[in-house]
Formats: sequence, structure tokens, C-alpha cells
Amino acid sequence: MTNFTIASFNVKNLIGEDKKYYKFQKYTPEEYAWKADWLSEQLQTMNAYIVGFQEIFEESAQRDLIAEANAEGIEDKAAHIPNKTKRYRKRAIFRKLAYTPYTNAALAFAPNLNDGGAGERRPGFAILSRFGFVGEPEVIQDLDEDQIKWTGKSQEGSYVLKRLYRAILKVRVPVVDAIITIFNCHLKSKLGEYDVPEGAEFPAEAVRTEYDPVGRAMGAMRASMRRMAEACVLRRLIVEELHAGNPVMVMGDFNDGEHAISSGEAPFKNYSWMLRHNAKASNDHYSKEQNIQITEDIECVRLHSAEKQFVRKSARDIVFTMAFGGNFESIDQIYMSRHFMAGTPNSIGEMEYFSVLNDHLTDGSHPEAPYNKLASDHGQIIAHMRLNDRNKRG
Repeated sequence: MTNFTIASFNVKNLIGEDKKYYKFQKYTPEEYAWKADWLSEQLQTMNAYIVGFQEIFEESAQRDLIAEANAEGIEDKAAHIPNKTKRYRKRAIFRKLAYTPYTNAALAFAPNLNDGGAGERRPGFAILSRFGFVGEPEVIQDLDEDQIKWTGKSQEGSYVLKRLYRAILKVRVPVVDAIITIFNCHLKSKLGEYDVPEGAEFPAEAVRTEYDPVGRAMGAMRASMRRMAEACVLRRLIVEELHAGNPVMVMGDFNDGEHAISSGEAPFKNYSWMLRHNAKASNDHYSKEQNIQITEDIECVRLHSAEKQFVRKSARDIVFTMAFGGNFESIDQIYMSRHFMAGTPNSIGEMEYFSVLNDHLTDGSHPEAPYNKLASDHGQIIAHMRLNDRNKRG
């Protein structure tokens, strides 16, 4: 069997010192040094084989982070791990403390096509893999005109999505004798999306001293519609891979919970009691054979939340990766196809454990909390996976 870990890490605005990323926002040299050190410590603690990063403004800053983690991790390992002369060096506690550097790891970086100048930057993504990649990474952001296009009846309006707010990064990772398709994403947040009138500097809804509740609601609706449309794009990419028979894992900041569109729908318990789509009588239900077929058609393209698998197994309290305004929720997810569920068709392994690094999160209500700007405002999640031997696969 083969064990590996896969993690998702929203670093919150990674960019070099004295560089404006958003309006009036930049890191002083001291702030950047603090942030880089904190991120490095988190990356060392995660020590994952595959890491998906969100909110990366510069590839150079990402590479600097990896280099710092390697240098610190190697030094720390030398200081704390017994050398070969010690009989107890193989004990589990020391294996857990050991850090494996990313010296030979592959890094895929996806810039954002919406990126602008200083103060108007837009972040991209990265995936770091100790296993390397098969083929070239793919960046999906510009869409075919008819890919996401919906036109309802005249009174219902229409919606067309031509470009994702942030890209989707797709890679193929070889893990022993399996090749896993991995997606990294960051879907639109719940922050309102407002139109700027022609000739204006900002949208009217941004003037908080002239609060417009209806306009703010419309902005939230636009943001929700964009997020769902982006999730639909991701869902289409996932289904293409699953129909090709490829194991799939999806990570990132979904700005949504486990029931997001990207994961697919859950089947009903029994379709045999449902009226057929073309029913001619009150008892014209789907047959038992059709119930099996419908359930399988849904299950074979469904994704499963690593967090919820862990909660079911452990009976632990709720996991959270975000804290805001007193609300603690999970919006960062790792999803996986049923290839990673024990006892399912074509199973190649399963998740053994799930961990989250969230001790640094606050809801902003404590004035002494130092993390709101410099540390990430997200928890880091890690799925601990085990792949079966080839001859034991389902």
C-alpha cells in the first residue's frame, strides 16, 4: 500500500514586500517577513505530498515560500530527529516529526487573466507535487461563448459567463501506478458584485452612509449566480474526467459548503416510488431495474467530502476553516471521487484521516488578534490517503 497526503492552503494574498495588491494594501518588509515565516511554519506542519494554494499573486513569492520552508524544515529535522547511530530513530514519533523537503517537487502556477496593475491585482493558483506531473498543467479561465449560457423565458432573463473570476488549475499527478486528476479552484465569494455606472468611480451600493438594502441584495444575488455558474464549469470538467475513468480529487476555496454544485447531487433512497418523467397514469413509476440504473448514473460521477468522511468516522465536533462575524464554517474543501471510497466499484484506496490547522482563526472580534492581516484567514485542510496495492483494487 502507499500512503500520501493532499492539502488545500489559502495563503491570503501572497505577494512580495512593498507591492500593492489591492487598493492601499501592501506588506512592509517587517510584515512580509512575519507572514512568510508563518506560512513557512504552516507548510512544514502540513508536510503534504500534494498542496493546492490559493491567492498567489506572484510565482516568485510562492517559490520563496517553498525555499524558506525547505531551509527551516531541514534545519529543524537535523536538530530533532535522531541520526542512524540511535537505535530508537525508527519510532513512530520521530517519523511524524520528520520533514521531507520539496527540493525536487514540481510546481504549477496559474496566473489570473484578470490581473491588473498595482492596487488592482488579482490572485492566481499553484499546485505543489512531490510526485511531479504527467503532461502539462491546464489553466481554464476563458470559456467558449456557449459553455455557460442560459436563456429562460422572456420574463426570466438570461445569463452568460465568458470568463471565470479566477481560473481553475488542472493537473495529473502520478502516485505509484495510479494517475489522479486534481483540480484547484477558488470560486466567487459571497461579497456582493455591483455595477459601476458610466462616469462613476464606484458603485452606488458601496456608499455605506447611504445604505441601499435592495441594491446590496442584488449584488449578493449576482455574486451567488457567478459562483454557481463557476461551479457548473468545474462540474463539467470533473464529469469529463470521471467518464474517462480517471480518479479525481478537487480542492480549494469553494466559498460554499459540502453540498456545492461541484460535488454533484446525492441520489434519492428509492426512485421506484417516483412517477416517470413521461408518466401516463398515477401508478406509472420507475421500475426496480431503472432505480438501480439511475442511482448508479448519479453515484459514478459524484464527489465525496473528505471532511464529512472524517466526521462520520470520528464522531468529532464540526470542522471549520473560516471565521467571520461570529460565524464559524467550512468553505475550504477536498472532494474525491468514489475511487477513494472503500468497497465501491473501481476503488483504489481510501482516506484514513483528515486534519485541519485552524487554531489561528479568529472572527475579528478581538482587538489583540494579530492574524487578521498577516496570517491566512482560512484553515489549512489535509486528507491522509492510502492507496491499495494494484492486485487488491476494486
